[in-house]
Amino acid sequence: MELNELYQEIILEHSRHPRHHGACGGETHRACAENPTCGDEVAVHLRVSVAGRIEDATFTGQGCALSQASASLLTTKVRGRSAAEARALAGGVRRLLAGAAQAADERDALGDLLALEGAAKFPQRVKCVTLAWHALEQALGPGDAAPSVT
Repeated sequence: MELNELYQEIILEHSRHPRHHGACGGETHRACAENPTCGDEVAVHLRVSVAGRIEDATFTGQGCALSQASASLLTTKVRGRSAAEARALAGGVRRLLAGAAQAADERDALGDLLALEGAAKFPQRVKCVTLAWHALEQALGPGDAAPSVT
């Protein structure tokens, strides 16, 4: 199996069987994002500890296979990470989809998120992939912001 095929399989698996879809018990952070041009909607729900570690991450919403797979991958990847690490992952995904050069260690840190890279070939689909990541960044706020549910 080629790398491209593996990445396609990851996207298909996460869109068919999304991880962490639904409510988040004890939610401390939440943000919604939508793409009115295609109808994708996603809300990212987080439970962040006082120390700033993401204890739980879920999503709700509807949309195309790419938006749902991206949200599923996001919630899987950010669990157990600090808010700063989650923000760094979001930045890495943005750079990945912009085709920006990335160091090998940043690509390694992205892991399965590299499956999203194929969307960069289709600019109209980049919004589908980044929707949940924008909601994550909104929910977490700037690095020094106090937690809030919006």
